[in-house]
Amino acid sequence: MNPLKALGGTSDILPEEARAWQQLEHQARRVFHLYGYQEIRTPLIEEAAVFTSSLGEAAEIVTKQMYFLEDRGGRGGRSAALRPEGTASVVRALIEHGLDRTAGLCRFYYLGPMFRAERPQKGRRRQFHQIGVEVFGSASPHQDVELLLLLKRLLEEWGLNGWKLRINSLGCREDRAKIVEHLRAALAPQAAKLCEDCRVRLEKNPLRILDCKEERCRELSGGMDLFEGVCAACKENFAKVTEGLERAQVPFERDPRLVRGLDYYSRTCFEVVHPGLGSQDALGGGGRYDDLVELLGGAPTPAIGFAVGLERVLMALESAGPKPPEAAALPVYVATVTAAELPNALQLAEQLRRGGIACFANLEERPLGRQMKQASSLGARFALILGPDEVKEGNVTVKEMQSGEQKKESIADAIRRVSDGG
Repeated sequence: MNPLKALGGTSDILPEEARAWQQLEHQARRVFHLYGYQEIRTPLIEEAAVFTSSLGEAAEIVTKQMYFLEDRGGRGGRSAALRPEGTASVVRALIEHGLDRTAGLCRFYYLGPMFRAERPQKGRRRQFHQIGVEVFGSASPHQDVELLLLLKRLLEEWGLNGWKLRINSLGCREDRAKIVEHLRAALAPQAAKLCEDCRVRLEKNPLRILDCKEERCRELSGGMDLFEGVCAACKENFAKVTEGLERAQVPFERDPRLVRGLDYYSRTCFEVVHPGLGSQDALGGGGRYDDLVELLGGAPTPAIGFAVGLERVLMALESAGPKPPEAAALPVYVATVTAAELPNALQLAEQLRRGGIACFANLEERPLGRQMKQASSLGARFALILGPDEVKEGNVTVKEMQSGEQKKESIADAIRRVSDGG
């Protein structure tokens, strides 16, 4: 039998890599706390209607990328899906638990895996991880500015440089309908020249043609400016957003062709790109979705959010040269001279941990020399050595791993010493 391997487009995050992930997550939580966001955790599996209703049944995520599942544990005929993105699940939770009725403004963040049936390549995974935020209850353009300030602060906290913020307005629901019809009418005479995917998009979702990577499709749609179809009220709203970004010194580029791949966006939409990612250069993005809560059965609620791909953040950081964070130094290694001291080693290790001191305890009968090599490889600052004499006397030998100096001390004194760092 051939050895089993991870599915294509998925990967194991090994301990050395996990430290980098943990650092990103820790930094993100710190930033979110500063801005008053609370964590929400939604299921990885949802009723498929959560996504087909919100993303649009013609959206490529639904038609090509979403993992549909038979809901064997649910009522007959109900289809389930692995979540392809986070916003729709958060909206479903908001409505189901009445969270929008408990406070005037709701701010949430989430971290976790998403799933899409992508063709695996650099920057595209079948299982990928996102950090995202959602704000419910404010239609103010100042809220848009604050959200983008949060995004900027997050990227800075991660140490990312060289990124660009692209921003556009898709207008309101009425504007979007007019823009779609204008695009369809303008491109219909050129339909035969469009790629196969864009010929389908022309009928189902013409906006997505502007996001096509095929050169001929980009040329055919090159002169189109979505912003021309936005109503006066939405243009005024967008002007307040861009003016706010300028006052806050958030660098941005207005991109009148920018669309997002999800049907629920309205008014402000944006994307952050990084040159270190190659052709798939988006770190993340987001925008307003003022109609989505009502669409999924809730009360009309203005909302805005964004999501950032963690794999892509790590790729961008790697392209800039920073090394992954080193393992935190292990303060203490508990070693034994003979097998008789193993129970005492376990007891001492637990005593250290209760005092908040990280340690590794040798619980196998092994030569002391091999234990010291392991202590060095783990980066331990001290080795606490228990032998027959130490157990009999109630002491422990403390060895400073860097200098090699060692001396016998009482257990209480040894714990104080390693707690103080020497």
